[in-house]
Amino acid sequence: MSYLVLSNGTVFEGKRIGAPIDRIGELVFTTGMEGYLETLTDPSYYGQIVTQTFPLIGNYGVIEEDFEGSSALFGYIVRELCDTPSNFRSAYPLGDYLVARGIPGLCGVDTREIVRITREEGVMNAMICDEIPQDLSAVRAFTVKDAVDSVTENRKEFWPAEGPERCRVAMIDYGAKHNIIRSLQKRSCSVTVWPARTAAETILASDPDGVMLSNGPGDPKENTACIAELKKLIGQKPLFGICLGHQLTALALGGDTVKLKYGHRGGNQPVRDLAAERTYITSQNHGYAVVAASLKGVGVESYRNANDGSCEGMDYPDLNCFTVQFHPEAASGPRDTALLFDRFVERMTNKHA
Repeated sequence: MSYLVLSNGTVFEGKRIGAPIDRIGELVFTTGMEGYLETLTDPSYYGQIVTQTFPLIGNYGVIEEDFEGSSALFGYIVRELCDTPSNFRSAYPLGDYLVARGIPGLCGVDTREIVRITREEGVMNAMICDEIPQDLSAVRAFTVKDAVDSVTENRKEFWPAEGPERCRVAMIDYGAKHNIIRSLQKRSCSVTVWPARTAAETILASDPDGVMLSNGPGDPKENTACIAELKKLIGQKPLFGICLGHQLTALALGGDTVKLKYGHRGGNQPVRDLAAERTYITSQNHGYAVVAASLKGVGVESYRNANDGSCEGMDYPDLNCFTVQFHPEAASGPRDTALLFDRFVERMTNKHA
């Protein structure tokens, strides 16, 4: 047997899956009932051990066409792993994927109890191991560092528009999900993806019609170099930020961010549109939130989480910029807010109006 050892001393016994290595990470949970492939390939999970709340994982196998990026998580915890998938698109079982990508994990553990502890005590560190350590100081001392630098592409990439090109988008990759690119391509946008630390002058020299800021992992305040470049970019072109892009924009404009007790991860987060007085169901994956009050006089809060009241979106009318914490490109997940991409395209096409 192997173990999941929490930094508070709680131990869960389970069966090894994935890579036969010990690993420390930040323990989080996601409530998605489907989309485990998208979770496993979302770079925003860098440094984290992810617990799936849905009890059966792996039933439709591995479908590489659905990947969102490269695996960056540090561990994977499930109640039951299906090793006999049934789906005509499946290429191989999920367990094989975990081994090939070097991801350690456990199955046969009480995931409900893990989530209960996390919700009550907050996000904490944990270790997947074969022997219970006597000293937990290394587990408690772990922090997620250099997250964006670990997942961003290290070279520029170009993705053509579907059909005649309507707009040219420069996307800064902080750990981008591929479906952001696909969502823009479907709207006749070509997308040039730039590494996270690209200078603002280099991006502006390419003369894009708009700038897209992607999602990504880690503490937003760690990315001081990226924030410095954003200060030069904001207001120069129509700008749309998602998740980490939302947080970095706030910091670049003098706002603040805070770490949530256990974050929002899953496909069922209710978000209130404060202008339209309606609620959307959204997909999310983040552990930090923007403090809307810190941007008073700079921006206007546009969306708010209906559960905990945290900021889910900001508009900056004087800067032709808007950002959201949730994922309008969600795959898998609700598509209720995909209209935000249409809004971005409209702003780019009206830039000379």
